[in-house]
Amino acid sequence: MHKPHLVYFADPMCSWCWGFSPVIEAIAERFAPSLPIRLILGGLRPGTTDPMDEASRASVREHWEHVHAASGQPFDMGFFARTRFVYDTEPACRTVVVLRRRGMADALAALRRIHAAFYAENRDVTDRDTLTEIAAELGVDPAEFRDEFDSEAATRETWADFAITQRAGINGFPTLIAGGGGDAGYAMVTHGFQPAERVVPALESWFASQRAA
Repeated sequence: MHKPHLVYFADPMCSWCWGFSPVIEAIAERFAPSLPIRLILGGLRPGTTDPMDEASRASVREHWEHVHAASGQPFDMGFFARTRFVYDTEPACRTVVVLRRRGMADALAALRRIHAAFYAENRDVTDRDTLTEIAAELGVDPAEFRDEFDSEAATRETWADFAITQRAGINGFPTLIAGGGGDAGYAMVTHGFQPAERVVPALESWFASQRAA
């Protein structure tokens, strides 16, 4: 991009990204359309094939409790009654990629909706039928969504996002960076969860400096 913008690295099955979801909404409300947000899917655990064991379930539950305490975001702990759940984040990421083809606002809406479905509603967002239902909730024809979701092109595009994330050296989510456009380079806004009352003022200062340059 040739003007100031943000790049948001996130995953729809990342609990800290769910905690950060209201912050991204606050940023979009405060700065749009002057500071567009580009969403890149991080790939938290793509291609996982082994079911969660007791140790991983305990670790995930601890993360969820921390996120809830820090952000206030709701979690349905009924998730932990599931047996043999395979925590593969690729299908949910691919769904966001399919919606992103309709516009970045659609991608951010899909990310937010999948977050809520997984964490607050205990829906299985690794399941194609569930993801089709969510896409329909967002206004996408189910047959059209399934065709795109199942396509090799959508899979390639999703894994291309993961590769971009790795090349950028991003190893944790959420990560938000700010670009001044052209050859101005990028500045780290946050690597990990921060509340809106910290992030938004920092962005206001950065954005003001860009306009003054």
